[in-house]
Amino acid sequence: MAYDDYQLIRVTVDRGICRAALDNPPINLLDVPLIAEIDRLTREIAVDDDVRVLVVDSADPEIFIAHADVGLILDIPAEDVGLHEELSAFHAMTEQVRTLPKPTIVVIEGVCRGGGCEFAMAFDMRYAALGTTVLGHPEVAVGIIPGGGGTQRLPRLVGRGRALETILGGMDIDAATAEAWGYIERALPPEELRRFVDKLAKRIAAYSPTAITAAKSAVDVALDPSVDPTAGLLIEDQLFRVTLAQPEARQLLGTVIDSGAQTREFELGTR
Repeated sequence: MAYDDYQLIRVTVDRGICRAALDNPPINLLDVPLIAEIDRLTREIAVDDDVRVLVVDSADPEIFIAHADVGLILDIPAEDVGLHEELSAFHAMTEQVRTLPKPTIVVIEGVCRGGGCEFAMAFDMRYAALGTTVLGHPEVAVGIIPGGGGTQRLPRLVGRGRALETILGGMDIDAATAEAWGYIERALPPEELRRFVDKLAKRIAAYSPTAITAAKSAVDVALDPSVDPTAGLLIEDQLFRVTLAQPEARQLLGTVIDSGAQTREFELGTR
């Protein structure tokens, strides 16, 4: 599948990894055109068998996403205060990212606030640069609340108290703090960040797509409050057997045994 007609995202696909760099100068504003391109990209990736992992970063080393377009927010009619039955365009876009059947990784360098953070929280894994990355939710300071998923996803990542400190306090969070809180998976020195993410993405892309999708599904079941732990174990068991039924899995397991697995020398790496 060709990805050469995007205007605001630089897209390349190589050995199963789709790398998408957001490029919407001057501040990578999350506006309607960029939201539309992100939504389109994730939909295309979902059905592209050549893509096994999505990695998103910014073409601007100082700004990941400044925030969502304030003009877009102001376009919402003041009298529209009822409960909607359908997701907003922004929520639909982030849900498209969250539910992508393939692993998603976001690399954050520089400024990331408001809608940028809400976009990043929809990814499976988040990695940020020490010393340069700041994450922030300034919405309450201008009289509103996070409206792109921030109040729903942040508490699941960092807990209620830290989510309220972040949202109500409106203070930026540095990468080291974000790592300690669980907001991101790792905070790494800028010179190590992409090297680590590239290595991780290559490892994932080299594995069985069936196993990757099943693992992601099983983990999501564990986080679903409507599924009790016993039901989760039953679902895990079923997905495990689906992966075990694949000829590739059985062949790999046999190869591991033939290579000396389950011996002391093999397990200690001394063979």
